[in-house]
Amino acid sequence: MYIIVGLGNPGRKYAGTRHNIGFNVITRLCDDYNISMNINKHKAVCGAGFIAGKKVLLAMPQTYMNLSGESVRQLVDFYKIDVENELIIVYDDISLPVGRMRIRAKGSAGGHNGMKSIISHLGTDVFARIKMGVGGKPEGWDLCDHVLGRFDDKDNAVMRDMLVKASEACRDYVTLGIADAMNRHNN
Repeated sequence: MYIIVGLGNPGRKYAGTRHNIGFNVITRLCDDYNISMNINKHKAVCGAGFIAGKKVLLAMPQTYMNLSGESVRQLVDFYKIDVENELIIVYDDISLPVGRMRIRAKGSAGGHNGMKSIISHLGTDVFARIKMGVGGKPEGWDLCDHVLGRFDDKDNAVMRDMLVKASEACRDYVTLGIADAMNRHNN
């Protein structure tokens, strides 16, 4: 089984913000593969189903971004998955331009507090991740204001296309593995 975790913050206040792009990818996967998010366990809202014949659990931690590791640790322990080969985290990245996506098999948190929490709770940084470009903060802006802000109309169109690509990347990860997924989607 594979666990695909989209990072974000719970509640209407945060819906549609840059920081919640991970939640948006999970929603896209639910739509693409007819998966219902009807399980409330492990400090997350989850949905079980299949992507291209592979069993998956989709998860949106409800701990708020900075404590995402608590939920991910519980999911990994309960389902006894191989973190290096059966877990993928989807999250926002300010170092990538809007619309750019990057898949990695391992790496540092890069200043992302949700990833810091996950790495700390798992005790490793060797797990797959899809970094979704949300663009850097404008000069003079506070980083928090930027990531908790919403996309403008132009960027919204770009993000919709990126959600399609992220769904395809998740499918390729579970069917082909991380190396092939990176080869297909990192350009």
